[in-house]
Amino acid sequence: MTAPDIFWFLPTSGDTRYLGTSDFGRAPTQAYLRDIAVTSERLGYDGLLIPTGASCLDPWVVASSLVGVTSRIKLLVALRTSLGGPTGSARQAATLDAALAGRLLLNVVPGGDAAELAAEGVYLSHDQRYEAADEFLTIWKRLLAGETVDFEGAHFKIRGARNFHPAAQEPHPPLYFGGSSPAAHELAAKHVDAYLTWGEPPEAVGQKIADVRARAAKQGRSLRFGVRLHVIARETEAEAWAEADRLISRLTDAEIAAAQANYARMDSVGQSRMAALHGGRRDKLVVGPNLWAGVGLVRGGAGTALVGSPGQIAERLAEYQALGVDTFVLSGYPHHEEAIRFAELVFPLIGKAPVTLRDSAQTGGAFDVRALQRQAAS
Repeated sequence: MTAPDIFWFLPTSGDTRYLGTSDFGRAPTQAYLRDIAVTSERLGYDGLLIPTGASCLDPWVVASSLVGVTSRIKLLVALRTSLGGPTGSARQAATLDAALAGRLLLNVVPGGDAAELAAEGVYLSHDQRYEAADEFLTIWKRLLAGETVDFEGAHFKIRGARNFHPAAQEPHPPLYFGGSSPAAHELAAKHVDAYLTWGEPPEAVGQKIADVRARAAKQGRSLRFGVRLHVIARETEAEAWAEADRLISRLTDAEIAAAQANYARMDSVGQSRMAALHGGRRDKLVVGPNLWAGVGLVRGGAGTALVGSPGQIAERLAEYQALGVDTFVLSGYPHHEEAIRFAELVFPLIGKAPVTLRDSAQTGGAFDVRALQRQAAS
């Protein structure tokens, strides 16, 4: 089986050792984010997801800050179709892709939190957001293909738009996207290059992939597929589950109830599916072999983690690969240490180069994972 692409995650809203508490929290300083990015590149990760949201640093500014300190790793940056217009966004994407020498990937985000969008002055319903995203991407793609664009739709009216400076990648930086509603699947089938799903059990993921694949085939298109997951990898299964328990050990029932009430008011189908896996209950968190929903008790978006020994996690990843998945977007708490641990323990089992044998031009010799672990823990 071909080795999958493995992306890591930049915690641009902050990092922690315990969910649900500010104890042991780490602010998302430029220095800390740079450390994670540089470490991830040296370890051999293929990409970095830079998230978006009201509590996050601006993803485009963060990505720009990494241009000079990375040279190989790809950056998956949010393209917010509900915020701003397609003409300015096309110019922005072309500029950053050129600066990165073709390492830009774009994560299409119509938005799933009406309250957050209202703070931005956006009052579109769920399906209206996808209608607007369809128009946005139609214009955006034509601009990056070099066209002069006139367009009039329900959400955008464009006259004589042109992008004067092309992106490094033709016809445009690849588009990634995740969504669970029929409207989202239709948008993916029509526009994007890779469909991402949050880490549901393989059977559910397989059903989503089959639906998106069938919709894309009707449009004469084919897509790649990926899964967004947290990971807790340890040398033994017992150690991994103990770490999962520790991660939520400081959560209170009040914190869980408040978080679940907040997610319930959202109109995101994907968020509803995440919440349904556990129902806010601590005794319903194991939702499949080595698949744990504890992160979703208080974290929106991706709420499941693969928990286990290196061999077990490699087996679970292979199950998703058998469904057609070729990319995994991973994260773990805290993100610096866990990037190192996952690469050291799991990379050799999934066809990635063992990190202890990688040479680093930036360090001038063998890559010392143990030294990085000591540095990250200090």
